[in-house]
Amino acid sequence: MPNRYGKILLSMLLSGFMLLGLTTAQAADKTFADTKVVLQISDPNPFKQTLVLNVASNLIKHYGQDQVVVEIVAFGPGLRLLMKENANKDRIQGLASSGVKFSACTNTMTKMGKVLGKPPELNSNAVQVTAGVVRIIDLVKDGYTLVKP
Repeated sequence: MPNRYGKILLSMLLSGFMLLGLTTAQAADKTFADTKVVLQISDPNPFKQTLVLNVASNLIKHYGQDQVVVEIVAFGPGLRLLMKENANKDRIQGLASSGVKFSACTNTMTKMGKVLGKPPELNSNAVQVTAGVVRIIDLVKDGYTLVKP
């Protein structure tokens, strides 16, 4: 009999760990967050760059970082926000720590690289996407709300 109870206990523990792993993965991915927002930055104006970061911060504060998914998509002149030495790099790091995602348009990077003579260096929190506008369209199709501060 003890062997049977041991197997039942082991089965229950394994099931619990699997459920915990699933819950942890879901929380990290925030796939099931009620609110999903994509913020567009396509303007080189430092005021607009600060504004888009403020909006992301306010969304996290209002909904809580586990209840909202925020992605900032930068393209055109707005890509400057995600440059390695941008004045907002510490704020970007803080927001990334709260789960905010940053997407950089590869098309814009290619064009900037031709002008600069070398590819621009991105903030380490930025992920390249093929085209910023296409990324926004895809996110909107997936239920994100587009906000252009």
